[in-house]
Amino acid sequence: MNTIDSMERLIYYFCKLPGVGRKTAERYAYKVLDMAESDVEDFASSLIDTKHNVKYCTKCGNFTEHDVCDICKSRQSDVICVVKEPKDIVAIEKSKNANYLYHVLHGTISPMENRGPNDIHIKELLGRLDGIKEVIIATNPDVEGEVTANYIAKLLKPLGVKVTRLATGIQMGSDLQYADEVTLSKALEDRKEI
Repeated sequence: MNTIDSMERLIYYFCKLPGVGRKTAERYAYKVLDMAESDVEDFASSLIDTKHNVKYCTKCGNFTEHDVCDICKSRQSDVICVVKEPKDIVAIEKSKNANYLYHVLHGTISPMENRGPNDIHIKELLGRLDGIKEVIIATNPDVEGEVTANYIAKLLKPLGVKVTRLATGIQMGSDLQYADEVTLSKALEDRKEI
């Protein structure tokens, strides 16, 4: 089959996006060919602008175009919610009454990936505890997230800071028969009095 080098290069880079396989990348590449040249230039410009202008907040590690993100600038709270990545903040902000400060670890402890406590932003969290009454650990409920949560909890408890963890378990509207053993076990363990 006849290959066009510039198309192959574009497909290659679209394939680098999460969840984009070869067929989807090809559809994206053909769509780019169908777009007006001005739209393609705007698209390319927005990619470059985003890469050049977006950086990490110097306080919490969230994405921002300034030194300090809007959340850190505008919120007064004695609760910090610790997350793995900046995109996790977006998910938490969609929930009702999310009025926390945040701290982004930029990873989790993962011996399998040779990533320890010094490779993520735990020290920076310890430096932000003045006036903080509670730290909510909102890492993913996987092995790395649990290891990271337990490590942080062991560091913070002696400092007199309340440490909480997101509850995990059965999703609303699901059937118990479809829950796996670990999820059901965790749901029973994290049960609350009603």
